[in-house]
Parts: sequence; structure tokens; C-alpha cells
Amino acid sequence: MSRQRPHTDELYDASLPENLAGIKVSVVGLRSRTLWTKGANFSDFIIPPKTLPVPYVKRLLIVYHNLGNWSSLYYTLSGYTLLSPVVGFLVYDASSYNFRTKNLSKIELNTNGKPVSIDFQNSSLADRGSDLRAKCAAFGAYGKVFLSDMSLPNMCYSRNQGHFSIVIPFMKKQKISPFWIVGFLGGFLGLILVGFAGIVGVRSLMGKRNQEMVKEADEGECLETYWIDNSKMPRAEVTRTQPVLESTTTLPNPKLSWYA
Repeated sequence: MSRQRPHTDELYDASLPENLAGIKVSVVGLRSRTLWTKGANFSDFIIPPKTLPVPYVKRLLIVYHNLGNWSSLYYTLSGYTLLSPVVGFLVYDASSYNFRTKNLSKIELNTNGKPVSIDFQNSSLADRGSDLRAKCAAFGAYGKVFLSDMSLPNMCYSRNQGHFSIVIPFMKKQKISPFWIVGFLGGFLGLILVGFAGIVGVRSLMGKRNQEMVKEADEGECLETYWIDNSKMPRAEVTRTQPVLESTTTLPNPKLSWYA
């Protein structure tokens, strides 16, 4: 902007060195009366009408930042993860229009109770801003961070200039303790051993019971045995029923009837 006279109410993109690739900076110059009547709707921020610079100046310069993939390098929040790039705006006194100076005076804004809207719709990660756990983070001076709930998805509000982002609580993966692993394997092996011992015990008991039954059967009746080829077969004693002879007594002749 120092190379030419900039136009009021027009946004200019700054050219940054290669070592800051990924960061976007843009600048707009406004008259205070324009800010009062129309507000400012540039970049990701909407400054409401009836806003005045403090202290009052005729002209002001608003510098917008989008830190992109550098966000986590400049701003961190313990226990939270950034869901969107950090964006911000700062306001300077531009009454002299001497942009070559390195000592521009920083001024504040009085929005008369109305909030400045920060729209994260253009963020590549903003689709997760609808998560109920997501919060708005405002990064203040000296490392101070202010968290607030999101009333609308991907939309945050502020009454002051600064830098902002959408954050979500960091979910740590629970590590399984090696003691639990050893205990689980020990219990599993113990169950296998108990089951194996139970099977062996049942088989042993059944074998012993079968032996007792065979022994009882052998002691109950002694049978002779004989071999048929390679098989040993039991043989009972031969018992023959003695024959009963019929009587040899001659029956008397029947008397004949005289009428026969």
C-alpha cells in the first residue's frame, strides 16, 4: 500500500516472503464515518454498523490474518485441538496515510454492545464445527485464551479484535496396560489347563469304573473258555436233561360189550 495511494473500502492482499507460505494477510482502509454507517464486511469478519474507533480517528486500517497451516505453531491450547485455522484482525490509526512507518498506532473498536461475527465457513475443517463439543477460542494477549460455546455451526462472536479459532477437546487414546495383557493371557491359559485336567479326570474315572464292572462280571460266574482262531470265547458247561422212560405196564383189555 506504500507504493500507491490505496482506495478506501477496498481489500488488498499482501505479498509475503516464501518462508511464510501458507499465511494470508489482507488490508482494508476505512473512514470512521463509513464504519459508523455501514460497518465492515471483509474477509471472515463482520463488524456491525455504529462502530467507532477508540480513540477516535478519521481513518483506520484493518489488517486481517489467516495463519493457515502455521496456526498450531503460533497458538496452542492445552487439552484442545484446532479445528480451523486461526484467523484474526487488528485495527490501526491510518489518519496520516504514512504506511512507510513501522510504528502504526494500534487502536480499539467500540461496537456499542454488538458483537463482531467470525465466519469459518471457508475453512477446510469447518464442516466439523457442528460438533457439539466444539467451542470458540479467542486468543488474547499474554497467552490468555477465552472459550465460549457455539450458538451456530462454524460461527463465533467477539467484542474485541484479536485472533480466533474453533477448537475441540483432545481425545487421548487409552493405552492398554501390559499388566492387563499379562493377566488376560494368564487367565486364558489357566482356563485351558483346568479344562484339560477336567477331561483327563473324567476319562480316568470312566476307565476305572469300566474295570470295576468287568471285574464284577468275571467274579460273578466262571465260564470255561476256548479259542476260535485268535479270539477267546466263553463256554458254558454241557448240561443234558436225563430222559424219562415211558411205563411198560400193559393195560388190561377193555371189556367188550355184549352189544358190540
